[in-house]
Amino acid sequence: MSKLIKTINDFKKSLNGKTVNLFGNEYATVALRLGVARRNLGTALDIVTKVISSDDKQIIMQADIFIEGSHVASGTAQEFRSTSRINQTSYVENCETSAIGRALAMCGLINDSVASAEEVSLAIEQQDKKLQQALLELEKISHEGAYKQWLTTYQVTFNDLKGKDPLSYQRFLEKFTLAKNNLTNKGVLKNVGQ
Repeated sequence: MSKLIKTINDFKKSLNGKTVNLFGNEYATVALRLGVARRNLGTALDIVTKVISSDDKQIIMQADIFIEGSHVASGTAQEFRSTSRINQTSYVENCETSAIGRALAMCGLINDSVASAEEVSLAIEQQDKKLQQALLELEKISHEGAYKQWLTTYQVTFNDLKGKDPLSYQRFLEKFTLAKNNLTNKGVLKNVGQ
């Protein structure tokens, strides 16, 4: 297991400037964990994923980490198809990525948290009732004046989100763009500059 210890040490050195700050805490991404693991372990690292359960609404997956044929750790994850626009088509892939991230964390590739940046950001976003309310209100807008009022009402919320949780802000922008395009297609919005 000296290869694993070397990998953990390299991961700790690789954190500088490569984590995501969410509400004052630093989180490593799955991509960073996986990249460091592959760089150090190469083909000695084997990641095996499997579906534990799935239906048309959600999936639960498990990832197992093997180093030189020995089982080292496991991680599980659950994704819901309705969570985001991306999950509507890629919830299986996102679940697999999350399970791998958790399994690598269980190997010791962590900073201060087992949770990945992606995982924490999504959980915070789902709990943010003001953001959820803003998106619901956006879908119900019936005229351009209401849209401009909506922007004014929620401007501070969106700026806060952008600064505190850039991953949630990115997902919000995807939902915002979709909703805005729907309003434009319905003729509710014409040439609004926002």
